[in-house]
Amino acid sequence: MKGPLVSVVVPVLDEASTVGEALDRLADLPGRFEVIVVDGGSRDGTAELAEEHPLRPHVLRIGRGRARQQNAGAAAARGELLVFLHSDTRLPPDAYASLAEALCDRGLLGGNFDLRFDGDDRFAHVLGRWYAVQRRLGVYYGDSVLWTRTATFSALGGFRPLEIMEDYEFVRRLERLGRTACLPGPVITSGRRWRALGVGRTVISWVVIRWLWLAGVPDRRLARLYRQVR
Repeated sequence: MKGPLVSVVVPVLDEASTVGEALDRLADLPGRFEVIVVDGGSRDGTAELAEEHPLRPHVLRIGRGRARQQNAGAAAARGELLVFLHSDTRLPPDAYASLAEALCDRGLLGGNFDLRFDGDDRFAHVLGRWYAVQRRLGVYYGDSVLWTRTATFSALGGFRPLEIMEDYEFVRRLERLGRTACLPGPVITSGRRWRALGVGRTVISWVVIRWLWLAGVPDRRLARLYRQVR
């Protein structure tokens, strides 16, 4: 198959219930992809399920920590573009075409995808609109599928070893470095961890945690708060 190689890095931890479906979706996507699953120490057989999947992804086993996992996946990647995909997020059918087109624009360093939450209820619609507003302000996170040129990722030194906000911290450095783009997508992500909170408390928790981090509150303390909220 012609076209640039795109490396999809999927960090997982105890995702036995979702990893098979995630790999099924990636196997169905047209395009030239390599898939790297990075397990952070699962105890439910996630890594074994990934190894046995017909897609035959490259499976790495390392210590826990999403930043560490994603850096390890990037180090093993061979593609010109890196895509960091959560296992509960679905890429659109034309993801490869969008990424290949972005790669042709040499001024583009990276970015994310337009994001939608699964479901057709008020929760999904309101959070989707909120995320779109935040994106126009340069605020976005890993659930919207971060992508970047491999060379750019290397120049930025990858993700910092934070317990939380490693995706936003990387995005801030990426945005300062040069031009980014929000590809049309949309990618569809699960809102299962947030639905119990409702729209108001979810948005408030996102805003509060981000501003606490910007104010200098240590990532370890924020990680404890994040776990309590979720």
